[in-house]
Amino acid sequence: MNAVFVNGLVCKNPKYVKPEDFFFSGLDKAGDTSKNLGSNVTLVNVDRLAGLNTLGISLARIDFAPKNGLNPPHIHPRATEVLTVMEGTLYVGFVTSAPEFKLFSKVLNKGDVFVFPQGLIHFQFNFGAVPAVAFAGLSSQNPGLVTVANTVFGSNPPISDDVLAKAFQLDKKTVDWLQAQFSNSN
Repeated sequence: MNAVFVNGLVCKNPKYVKPEDFFFSGLDKAGDTSKNLGSNVTLVNVDRLAGLNTLGISLARIDFAPKNGLNPPHIHPRATEVLTVMEGTLYVGFVTSAPEFKLFSKVLNKGDVFVFPQGLIHFQFNFGAVPAVAFAGLSSQNPGLVTVANTVFGSNPPISDDVLAKAFQLDKKTVDWLQAQFSNSN
């Protein structure tokens, strides 16, 4: 029998499916927020939980350090995200596409929910004095992630500094400095 692929992954033969294919443990544990952005995302997608294959969902726990923990501007090209704050306070938002580029933002407290539409740049920021924790549901088993700064300034090979200087209206020295900051982020 030939393997059946759904959404790029092989469907497991039902004879070999086991309870562990539908189980993940660990979302009760805080992630390490000591890195320079002060956040940690624990993603549970089809790569970590095989039973999600074909179901069109995944989830994440996001931990934020107090005072400036940031989940930086990013995009999920294949998913809408629904975020629920479990602890702390977060400033969140997304920006619409051209021509408006309108920012929709809100300060969220424990129990609040915010939706980030698929494919739009969005962020979460903890300006509070205590750690924050949020859980996100995503409408894809494999939502994808494009972190804006890492992608633009940390590509391999690098995007020409002529292109970036013109696009961001910066001098080449500033572009070179930004590229150096993100060259090891991939």
